[in-house]
Amino acid sequence: MAMMSVLTMTAQSVYDFTVKDDAGKDVSLAEYKDKVLLIVNTATRCGFTPQYKDLEPLYQKYHAQGFEILDFPCNQFGQQAPGTIQEIHQFCTANYDIHFPQFDKIDVNGENAHPLYTWLKAQAGGGDIKWNFTKFLVGRDGKVIKRYESRDQIATIEADMQMEVNLVLSNMMARRSVRKYLNKPVEHEKLETIVKCGINAPSGMNRQPWIVRVVEDQKLIADVNQAAERSLFYDAPALICVCTPANGGGELDAGLLGENMMLAASSLGLGTCCLGGPVRFLVSNEKCKFFLDCLDIPADYKLNYILSIGYPNEQPDAKPRDASKVKFI
Repeated sequence: MAMMSVLTMTAQSVYDFTVKDDAGKDVSLAEYKDKVLLIVNTATRCGFTPQYKDLEPLYQKYHAQGFEILDFPCNQFGQQAPGTIQEIHQFCTANYDIHFPQFDKIDVNGENAHPLYTWLKAQAGGGDIKWNFTKFLVGRDGKVIKRYESRDQIATIEADMQMEVNLVLSNMMARRSVRKYLNKPVEHEKLETIVKCGINAPSGMNRQPWIVRVVEDQKLIADVNQAAERSLFYDAPALICVCTPANGGGELDAGLLGENMMLAASSLGLGTCCLGGPVRFLVSNEKCKFFLDCLDIPADYKLNYILSIGYPNEQPDAKPRDASKVKFI
């Protein structure tokens, strides 16, 4: 029990746990790394048992995209999961034709609760499991995203899943502004890929009014930091400088360009931060003029913003977003 308690407290992700399959063999959940998981405590004689009719189509629809349902029968609620795991599995395949994995029966509450469920409950909040068919959505990073109670609609779960199963959407939702970087250079080919994604962003009338300068020169970055007497770019090993016409215009196109580049960087395991303050400092500080000169910016353009870019040395939490500002007409 003490070892289980330590595991629950020290576990960093769902991949730290081992469970038994329907044959009694140990299975490390690390086998499901990089997949989106829906973990469910089930029962075969419950009013919610027909939810299998919804779960199996969900599994079939998204399995090829890296989605798994992990089924853990539990007999703690009204003794509605009687019999052996083999009998339960036979019932589920015969009546609901399920194809997702079922594991050995476990307790989800109390002193004999499996460490996996103790951890799931702690991560999601909400206390003890209230009944059969409580569900936990786990992201590709092995962290709990959300808990759903028995009566929550599958359609609600599917909408949340879309943000994780769809790699484009999950990348958009996972991107954070990074302000701490590893002392590791960014490969040139990755920077080329990122810029290519940027210049393929939408542009009004295809005017492409921006100019892009990619700074890989470590000495140049160090020299301007020294001149500024501070780290202007959070010690990032590379910079992407975006310029727009000096007489105005092009800001919308430049914004679309930058968003594409930040998302592309995120998909390649890199972190970025969009910087405006250092730009104002650079253009107003005579000591830093050499940096701007090195960028070779045409006279009719101005530096608009800089993206710091590198391998992240932090994993910032998401900041809250105000959905009340959105209205559907």
